[in-house]
Amino acid sequence: MNTIIRLDLQDDYTLSELWSLQHKAYRLEAEMIGFNEIPPLLETREMLSAAKEEFYGRFDDSGDLLGAVAVLEETPGRLTVTRMMVNPEHFRQGVAGGLLEFIFRQYSEMEQFIVSTGKLNHPAVTLYSKHGFVPASTEEVAPGVELIEFYRGGKL
Repeated sequence: MNTIIRLDLQDDYTLSELWSLQHKAYRLEAEMIGFNEIPPLLETREMLSAAKEEFYGRFDDSGDLLGAVAVLEETPGRLTVTRMMVNPEHFRQGVAGGLLEFIFRQYSEMEQFIVSTGKLNHPAVTLYSKHGFVPASTEEVAPGVELIEFYRGGKL
């Protein structure tokens, strides 16, 4: 069965696998929303290794990285999903949903979960809505490129 573990970005192999996955996934999003300056695409391996977020990866039985998620508690009680990436060969196989559910369990003490995505990234908008996120605000980050921020309540 698939395994989700915390990723050690100081491990060169793990870092390279994550960097490669990040570029595959975000290149497709960039095409979808018509914006090539998505921050993860501009990141070097060195920049990624210094990231402040906690990264978790989902692996198949062969040890291949299927997808990854990164989170950061920027404000106490509020966890931001800063990155969500799935290997394009494994789209629509529940990888991203499984990662979100893992985060909800792992950080069950959080009062709120936050995520944002490009308005034109329909698969991501659908994913987040399906997992209980509701749109909270929209921001134009470049001409014709809008990001939607979503919130989901945490503990009661």
